[in-house]
Amino acid sequence: MSEQSSREKVLKKIRQALESSVPLPFDGHAKNETIFNNSTEDETVVFAENFSKLQGKFAFCTSLTDLKHQIKRLIDERGWNKIYCADSAILNILEGIFVPFQSLKDSNVSITGCEYLIARTGSIVLSSAQPNGRTSSVYSPVHICIAYNRQLVYDIKDALGFIVERYGDNLPSIITLASGPSRTADIEKTLVTGVHGPGEVFCFLMEDSPI
Repeated sequence: MSEQSSREKVLKKIRQALESSVPLPFDGHAKNETIFNNSTEDETVVFAENFSKLQGKFAFCTSLTDLKHQIKRLIDERGWNKIYCADSAILNILEGIFVPFQSLKDSNVSITGCEYLIARTGSIVLSSAQPNGRTSSVYSPVHICIAYNRQLVYDIKDALGFIVERYGDNLPSIITLASGPSRTADIEKTLVTGVHGPGEVFCFLMEDSPI
């Protein structure tokens, strides 16, 4: 058989296959089903465990007073004096705790809010629509995220669904997940943190939102 006839034979089979409908390997409703079942544990506990496994540092705050106390104690212990925060709501609730540093580029800490927290993966969902934008959470050596119980969901599907519901046709240009400090094993196959982003990530979860 010549090369030309072999090629024509293959093309004929492809055309025939395309003309015939191919049954999907999954039930039509499967796409709407949740792949991961919700944990029977409290979502706060699940998030704290998974976030900590990824080298994140988690703190639960029972009130605004408790949040301010824990943030101040951390700042004092570390001696941070270049704390960047562009979120006016966060600056209002932490008023008097620190003097905002104006340069993100030269800061040693950035404080942001988040869109959501994902319990199953211990991830922080951030977007370009936030007052701080996406850059604030990755530029400084230390990232502090302040979140509230109402922002805690079990899976990424839930977070994305709420984001679509919230923003509608004006979805943020960037939606990203931060799962603990940045890390890479590209350097001699040794895990190194803080290469492409913060070397430390803190999450302060407050029981009730004061806003």
